[in-house]
Amino acid sequence: MSWLSEAGARLLGGESSLKLTTYFGERDRADGRLVADALLDLYGEHEIQSSVLLRGMEGFGLEHHLRTDRLLTLSEDLPVVSIALDTPARIERLLGSVREIQRRGLVTLERARMLRAPNAQGAAAIAASAESGREATKLTVYLGRHERAGGHAAFAEACDVLHTEGVTGATVLLGVDGTHHGERRRARFFARNGQVPATIVAIGAQGPIARAVWRLEDVLANPLLTIERVRVCKRDGEMIAMPHESTGTDEHGLELWQKLTVVSSEAARYEGAALHVELVRRLREAGAAGVTSLRGIWGFHGEHAPHGDRLISLRRHVPVMTIAIDTPARMAALFTIFDELTAEQGLITSEIVPAMAASGRGKTRGGLRLATTNASRSRY
Repeated sequence: MSWLSEAGARLLGGESSLKLTTYFGERDRADGRLVADALLDLYGEHEIQSSVLLRGMEGFGLEHHLRTDRLLTLSEDLPVVSIALDTPARIERLLGSVREIQRRGLVTLERARMLRAPNAQGAAAIAASAESGREATKLTVYLGRHERAGGHAAFAEACDVLHTEGVTGATVLLGVDGTHHGERRRARFFARNGQVPATIVAIGAQGPIARAVWRLEDVLANPLLTIERVRVCKRDGEMIAMPHESTGTDEHGLELWQKLTVVSSEAARYEGAALHVELVRRLREAGAAGVTSLRGIWGFHGEHAPHGDRLISLRRHVPVMTIAIDTPARMAALFTIFDELTAEQGLITSEIVPAMAASGRGKTRGGLRLATTNASRSRY
């Protein structure tokens, strides 16, 4: 049975959806156009419910070519992430075009439940539904980057709600292009760009997430929300649960993949180096399939109050989200790196990814047929 009860799903008014995420280089081109422009044009033409283009700060793909904003020679081709969210049928219709546009990099498909009109009954249904073992809930909020609420930035007000309700952590990521409720929103040089999409990614137990969903309806003007399963593995040095163990395939032989995400502060250090930089370096040396770090502008984890950059500071106190994707077997071997670097700080989560395709070095791994996460085949 799903982590969210059928009654809860009905009360929420939510619907099944697919999240299509692509990881590639900022300067990657297809037929003379930038891949980023081609993908977001595609999402705009098809009026995809929500999509966002995010610029990364550090990362690599299957070719293990490092992209980073720390070195001038490597900062001209930063990692880029695009996310598109809609019903399964609408997303599946795009897959052929997306693969034609993006010939290098990683593409993943993940299941989510989309909430267009959250309400008190729906929130109560989440809170009342039984906890599924060690699983938590990931809530993603899509909104305008300069949207206001109560005279303040809407993302900051939303983070205050999430923190007050006891959610484990949240990270705000700013987009530069995308669609919101099917309407294209692209950043312009001479414009305020208030409606260009931003996202808030929050992790927490079902009860706090449910209460926050209820309250966010009063704070945000026209949000789009999704909820997904996630496992919190480690928080501020405390081991809570090991990452998912999986057979690696479903009952039809389709491959399952795994995503580990580390949320830390950009100011966090490990033996003198920035934690996220050292994590990317170590995973690259170990041969991971792909890793991307995204810089947030606001957020919190644990008891720390929501915050962003400090006006007078030698280090940036903003959250960094580092995402690694590989097979469950490889992730089990790589977890010692994650564990060592987060001995005192950071939040680690684990998710099973039902479809991933990776291209590079003249070869392709995986595919975009959705695997099942049946309990008989996986501990997920």
